[in-house]
Amino acid sequence: MKPTTFAALPGWGKDDLRDAWAPFLASCAALAKKPEWREPCAVARDVDAGKDKAIRAFFEAFLVPHQVINPDGSDTGLVTGYYEPLLRGARKRGGPYQIPLHRAPEDMLTIDLTALYPELKSMRLRGRVVGNKVVPYLSRAELTQSGVLAGKELLWVDDAIEAFFLQVQGSGRVQLADAKETVRVAYADQNGYPYKSIGRYLVDKGEMSLEQASAQNIKTWFVAHPERRQELLNANPSYVFFKEEKVIDPSKGPKGALGIPLTPERSIAVDAQFIPLGAPVFLATTQPGTDTPLQRLTMAQDTGGAIRNAVRADYFWGFGAEAGERAGKMKQRATMWVLLPKLR
Repeated sequence: MKPTTFAALPGWGKDDLRDAWAPFLASCAALAKKPEWREPCAVARDVDAGKDKAIRAFFEAFLVPHQVINPDGSDTGLVTGYYEPLLRGARKRGGPYQIPLHRAPEDMLTIDLTALYPELKSMRLRGRVVGNKVVPYLSRAELTQSGVLAGKELLWVDDAIEAFFLQVQGSGRVQLADAKETVRVAYADQNGYPYKSIGRYLVDKGEMSLEQASAQNIKTWFVAHPERRQELLNANPSYVFFKEEKVIDPSKGPKGALGIPLTPERSIAVDAQFIPLGAPVFLATTQPGTDTPLQRLTMAQDTGGAIRNAVRADYFWGFGAEAGERAGKMKQRATMWVLLPKLR
């Protein structure tokens, strides 16, 4: 990270920081446990949340922007988008509701080697016991073909590709026809395999160009090729398991990696190997599919299987179809600055 000044941040003076203040205070619940963040987070409690000038003065007095540089020395990277989708479903299988969302299986082990290998701090392996050996857990294809998840159904939904993209997003809401309620299905665990893009798979197979590989076009291809649906889904060996939660406040997003509800257009997912979780990150990019600047202060409150590199972010757009449209089209270049406490 390269220390710089707030004057170097494009659009810093135009961003309405009042929209970022509540997410920052939420991050402070985690950040304040670190010695360097104790004072800034304590002072933040007394800042007038309704005054942009006061919030800006706080950030400029207590924090220093650091431009994020990739390991190869470059200072730009990719920013994609994610959102919280709405699916149609039921608690019991029947009628159009034939696609299961699964709970985490009891035989899946989580292996943490941090105590022996500190360099593996952010890595969690998933496995299962076979005889007297621990072997990798089952891939998506193996899970769907073996039937080992029978009895682990959490809910049933009516669309296989929407269920797949729900796993990509990590959480969503399901409108239950038989229970007359809407519930949240939150990330519970994952089978240990790295995420692989089905869009990239279609590009490599010559089915579409890289520019065409948006979520919307992938869904269109899926509908048009019913005989190849499972082939496409199995191209991503990663499989996500869910747990059910109540939607207490519909305006708030699902909880991210910090256990803090995500804020639409102010929360991002990052690679925690490079960006400290909870930290404010000024993001300079463009609106999905355009050259219109998108320059604003966000909070690094989540992680994702596809988010790998220093200058790499996934921008949380919020809930519903409009958020999904924006997220599906977002493949923009970006620069990033992490705001860190001044050394005193």
